[in-house]
Amino acid sequence: MAHSSRAEKPKKPRADFPLFPHASGRWAKKVRGKFCYFGKVADDPKGDAAINLWLDQKDDLLAGRTPRAGREGLTVRDLCNRFVAAKEDQADSGDIIRRTFVSYYNTAKLVVDSFGADRFVDDLASDDFEALRKAIVKRCNSNTLGNEIQRIRTLFKYGYDAGLIDAPIRFGPTFKRPAKRIIRAQRQRRGPRLFEARHLRRIIKAAPLPLKAMILLGANAGFGNGDCGRLPKSAIDLKSGWINFPRPKTAVERRVPLWPETIEAIKQALAERPEAKDAVHDNLVFITKYGQPWAKESSDSPISKEMRKLLDALKLYRDGLGFYALRHTFETIAGEGADQVAVNSIMGHADSSMSAAYRERISDRRLEAASDVVRKWLFRRESKTPWRETHSKEQPAD
Repeated sequence: MAHSSRAEKPKKPRADFPLFPHASGRWAKKVRGKFCYFGKVADDPKGDAAINLWLDQKDDLLAGRTPRAGREGLTVRDLCNRFVAAKEDQADSGDIIRRTFVSYYNTAKLVVDSFGADRFVDDLASDDFEALRKAIVKRCNSNTLGNEIQRIRTLFKYGYDAGLIDAPIRFGPTFKRPAKRIIRAQRQRRGPRLFEARHLRRIIKAAPLPLKAMILLGANAGFGNGDCGRLPKSAIDLKSGWINFPRPKTAVERRVPLWPETIEAIKQALAERPEAKDAVHDNLVFITKYGQPWAKESSDSPISKEMRKLLDALKLYRDGLGFYALRHTFETIAGEGADQVAVNSIMGHADSSMSAAYRERISDRRLEAASDVVRKWLFRRESKTPWRETHSKEQPAD
């Protein structure tokens, strides 16, 4: 009697097919130590339905969640796409600066990568946000963590306010900014974001152009990276020694007196300034050797990189001490002059107080005096005589 031959074992339709035919006769894949099944091989010999089901359930299975199929809903991808589009419209209209848009975009990408693009938004629970917070903590400091959490909350609030989801998201009790005491403790460990006068003099002396001019603008005017990178030539009057340049981040008007050292450094930087690669950047004071602006719409700032190289060479670098610390330094030292209104004006701080609503102008003499406090501290001027004559006369009273 002839023996019947054993049925031939099913094979994968192709070598890179992610599923395999299980002994039970079903398409299968081992995920997180357990077998998951995607229909009978006999009914789907080429695995077309199986692979579609795998792709549909993949994010949930890899995350250890039970797949929820057969229903409609807003996905994380759809929410993030709508949010990013809305923020880009705000950036295009000038409601937010481009760098803020980039931060929102990166946050949306983090949410998609963390939760899965096809995850339903109403599937998210407090444990998902707790896990996300733990992941963020591993790669950033307390201040950055707080900013990231706030942007994530803003993203999901947008979904509710826009009518994309029916109820506010429950983030859970722990998905919050770090406590203020934690942030204070971190700042104490890091040390003050402040240059000492003797160190800043060394930095200015060693800095090449145009970095020297930008450092002096930081010390003289409280300019940050974006201020220097976006400064137009039309904003500077080197003859009278004044800058009239609204702060890009807040659009608050600023009128800043320039020191003789700053004026000279800017003149030298302009004399050596490369041609801009794009005509749209012709009006910028500072252009890189590659013909590009020094300002970038990201946290990857060329100015910060050059400052870091200089501080490393002088053995002055430590965590938190970079170009932006010049802005901290100006605020700290200028505040010793007891005219905080003038300091705030130079810094470009938005002032929502009642007194600001009634204040129509600040005299040039007050602005010069606030700046003079920093110059005397930096260059150790012993004389009480003002470092220059006032270039603009007071407006007569009505």
